[in-house]
Amino acid sequence: MKILVLNCGSSSIKYQFIDSAKKIVEAKGLVERIGMGSAVLTHAPNGKDKIRIVGEILDHTIAIEYVLAVLLSPNHGVIKDKSEIDAVGHRVVHGGETFSGSVLITDQVMQALKDNIELAPLHNPPNIKGIEACKAHLPNTPQCGVFDTSFHTSMPDYAYLYGLPMELYKRYKIRRYGFHGTSHRFVSKRCAEILDRPYEELKIVTAHLGNGASMAAVKEGKSIDTTMGFTPLEGLLMGTRCGDIDPSLITYIMGQEGLNMAEINTLLNKHSGLLGLSGVSSDMREIEEGVITGDQKSTTAFNVFAYKIKKYVGAYAAAMGGIDALVFTGGIGENSDLVREWVCKEMEYLGINLDAEKNKNPEGDCILTTEDSGTKVMRIRTDEELVIALDTEEIVNNNDN
Repeated sequence: MKILVLNCGSSSIKYQFIDSAKKIVEAKGLVERIGMGSAVLTHAPNGKDKIRIVGEILDHTIAIEYVLAVLLSPNHGVIKDKSEIDAVGHRVVHGGETFSGSVLITDQVMQALKDNIELAPLHNPPNIKGIEACKAHLPNTPQCGVFDTSFHTSMPDYAYLYGLPMELYKRYKIRRYGFHGTSHRFVSKRCAEILDRPYEELKIVTAHLGNGASMAAVKEGKSIDTTMGFTPLEGLLMGTRCGDIDPSLITYIMGQEGLNMAEINTLLNKHSGLLGLSGVSSDMREIEEGVITGDQKSTTAFNVFAYKIKKYVGAYAAAMGGIDALVFTGGIGENSDLVREWVCKEMEYLGINLDAEKNKNPEGDCILTTEDSGTKVMRIRTDEELVIALDTEEIVNNNDN
């Protein structure tokens, strides 16, 4: 099945055109600056030269029109007719408590997405725009929604509830939802494949570490806890997000600095994390350069980042009654041997014995611990787009039957 996978942001659309049977990406690209002057589409067809198109792209409907045009292009495309697109799979950030899995998009699903806008006001509206744009250009093509939150709907109430009056949960659905669920699901299942053990018998801690970062405790194939909460701000230190802090700090800083709600939100989400602590960058590669050259602020930022990961490994091992594997994924998790080394240091009590050479020079999806290590540490490349494509294929096939 040929599936167009879309990740629609407020001013951008990432896309991949995937042959789900062969698990091959036939083309991928990015539309940026939607609604602004001089929007840019970057398109990379498999086996052909990458192209860059600058044009006036006023909204998501026009952006999807551009994407379809390059996919159909005689010189740069990979299909000859729209009918070759068997289905469209959308990454949708927030499914709330409504969706515990991926779904075929219907009028009822669209209404539920709109009902959940208040839970994800920055993300669900552009997701909805992308779906509506595809409906306009591909009216007879089935569309599916794959939710960042759905993998975490298996959490028990004692893991997702906050210590607030229960009325607030009932009234506003204030609870931990968690995100990056598609990635946590993919790498935990891949972990079981590599270990050649039943997924339903394993206790796995997954660490998705990128500019946004989160961890999950996956016990017997289900997420029982995760670090991100009601929003993606909670949990680990991130590129520009503060992660866990004392809630009273928010009102204290607002009073001391004279900040309003929008300004404190910007401070916590855009000017904190690695960037805020280091004063250098939100990019771990630049932070690590600072660590190597002895920059104290970079070193402090790095240590705080790694320490929080280590702390959650211990917490989730306790929550699951043990741990069989620790999986690193995401841009930092896959590429930073320094982060992996720091986190795994002095973790022998959990059965973790990192192999320095394997950690320094990993090859593909691999085990980074010694043969006698009771808990396996793994580096696995995430592939959220493939998960979306495979979920979409399964849903469409089941619906046809």
